Amino acid sequence: MTEDRMTMLFFEIFTGLPRQGPGDRGSTLRAWSMVPGVGPHTRVLDLGCGTGSHTRVLAQQSAAQFIAIDNHPAYVDELTRVATAHGLADRIDARVGDMRALDLPDSSFDVIWCEGAIYVVGFETGLRAWRRLLAPGGHMMVSEACWTRSDPPRECVEFWAREYPAIRDVPTLRRAIDDCGYETVGHFTLPSSSWWDDYYRPLQPKVTEFRDRHGGEADAEELADSVQREIDMWRRYGEYYGYEYFVLRART
Repeated sequence: MTEDRMTMLFFEIFTGLPRQGPGDRGSTLRAWSMVPGVGPHTRVLDLGCGTGSHTRVLAQQSAAQFIAIDNHPAYVDELTRVATAHGLADRIDARVGDMRALDLPDSSFDVIWCEGAIYVVGFETGLRAWRRLLAPGGHMMVSEACWTRSDPPRECVEFWAREYPAIRDVPTLRRAIDDCGYETVGHFTLPSSSWWDDYYRPLQPKVTEFRDRHGGEADAEELADSVQREIDMWRRYGEYYGYEYFVLRART
């Protein structure tokens, strides 16, 4: 499968979903409530914004100014459309960009928000690379996949070893946060309902329809099988892993 073909098929499955990963409005707002002093002069950088489901929630709950970045132009276009429809276009600047190569000035943001996307660059890599963008006393919110139990079954361990071998438990992530120059303001685990109600339930019919459209195409069937394995793995073993939301303050 060529890279262009893989990208086209991937976005065919995931375009049109309410979210591009596990999450929910309540958890976004819970993390946002841990960030102090948000006002009309607060500058927020939203990395890996997708179609902006959480970006819109944050903008509606504050007077802050947002730059939202994603590498998929169709997602950025959708966020721009939604921001305009909700009267938020003057405070949400949606841009196509790469979170691995951010051409932005040092100390230019009070908050960096990365909901479900830091895995793209790596947890410590993102924390270290993005720190320069925070103003003194700035805050960062990142969410990361983690083990929630110490005894995951072998099938679950083998799945994550293939999909995201960097998965760790919360105490290990807390130590990494400290090593990268941050203190943890607060953290919590995303509710299991957010994986199904807000992500996998709307994703399941998309996978089925995708498989029907691309029957006999080996690369498409392989992709559909991969996404289905992810859904099935969560149904069997979702109690053993989750997403942890961390709100951090950069140490001076």
